[in-house]
Amino acid sequence: MFTLAQPETFAQDIKKSRFLAVAGPVADEAAAKAFIAAYSDASANHNCWAWRIGPGYRFSDDGEPSGTAGKPILQALDGQSLDQIAVVVTRWFGGILLGSGGLVRAYGGTAAACLRAAAKTEIVVSVEAKITCGFADLAIVQARLAAQPGVRMTAETFTATGAELVVALPVADTAGIVRMITDLTSGRAIVALPD
Repeated sequence: MFTLAQPETFAQDIKKSRFLAVAGPVADEAAAKAFIAAYSDASANHNCWAWRIGPGYRFSDDGEPSGTAGKPILQALDGQSLDQIAVVVTRWFGGILLGSGGLVRAYGGTAAACLRAAAKTEIVVSVEAKITCGFADLAIVQARLAAQPGVRMTAETFTATGAELVVALPVADTAGIVRMITDLTSGRAIVALPD
């Protein structure tokens, strides 16, 4: 699964109506709602949107005929196997009615073009671990963790004898990383994983 590296926009005119799509990564429902609020334009006729975060999703037609805007935007997300993303497609009406099929193509097509143009990043499922190590091992442990793809340091607390590191480890590589830290420090570093 992939998400977007940063927000992306795409605009097009269809039969004198202006369509603007804005897509961006969101971590949870609150972030999705904030994204939609931030990118909706009160001066526009319609701000239709969709978001997906794992199995959860929502969409809105915002006054367009039912099923002609929000659902096609969601289908554009799902059609490109994207997750943790919100998309807002804003329409300024140009005076020509598009019909149901035209609206589906316009909203879904604008969202899909925006998503295709966006830089994507792989979603890495991670587990939080606490690593306790002495000062003698700290620099090498930090360097080796930094060299591992998908590992993120989230906190570092110094103690009288060393440091406690809180790191996000990719689930698929957790056992190997724990073994590496243990071998590297001859068992002096303690790696605590959640139950």
